[in-house]
Amino acid sequence: MNQPRIRTLIAEDEPLASESLAEWVAQFSAPGLHGLELLTICADGDSALAQIRALKPELVLMDIHMPGLTGLQVLRELARDGSTSPPAVIFTTAYDEHALTAFELHAADYLLKPFSQERFNEAVAHALQTQLAQPDQPSQPLQALEAIEEEAAPVQALSRILVRDQGKIFPLSTDDIEYLRSDTKYTAINSRGKQFMVRLPIAAFEQRLDPTRFLKLQRSCIVNMDFVESMTPDDTSQLIVKMRDGTKFTASREVSKMLRGQAI
Repeated sequence: MNQPRIRTLIAEDEPLASESLAEWVAQFSAPGLHGLELLTICADGDSALAQIRALKPELVLMDIHMPGLTGLQVLRELARDGSTSPPAVIFTTAYDEHALTAFELHAADYLLKPFSQERFNEAVAHALQTQLAQPDQPSQPLQALEAIEEEAAPVQALSRILVRDQGKIFPLSTDDIEYLRSDTKYTAINSRGKQFMVRLPIAAFEQRLDPTRFLKLQRSCIVNMDFVESMTPDDTSQLIVKMRDGTKFTASREVSKMLRGQAI
């Protein structure tokens, strides 16, 4: 007997992007997971909201920037409905600055355009294994959505980040973050001897961490200065930053110069 397929809605105003997503939805396959059934494609936020309410999809692939309501505004309106079975949402956008907002809204994943079919399959598999595995989980608290201002509003420093560990999601205070390291897809957050992998690039965190405490040493590394033990210049005058846990990072030439200039 065939497994029931996951009811899926696409909200995307770019024709080529929506065509690719529709094709990948039809082709999606992963061991032990349900396939996808495409319900409809919406080209603006207002119709997306109406169709989500009417069709009640289990998975939504939604662009953040669309005519009418933005993807974030659609999610805010859905939260007002108070549904106990909200769809899992995978945001798609060409604007990297929205990554952390999507993460704060508990989005199942975040796809930065242009993305590959492999990355799409990975995001959908992640959604099916997490959000859709717990269909009775309540929707995001409305106050959490309303606390997130529009894109033009001043960016406020994060006080906590939601991380996953052993199948659970819990808030991690930024006070406890020692350093962040990243490759092109993930960021490793180190805190009190533990490491948490987050499915966002380090650039998503750079503008949201307190600049009086966190310093970007190089493109792939941000440290909390409260956890720095010492800084020692190497043969090229670049600073070797040693953390309290013994981990060492080399600061870029520009950052090294800036730090030396601040020394009293």
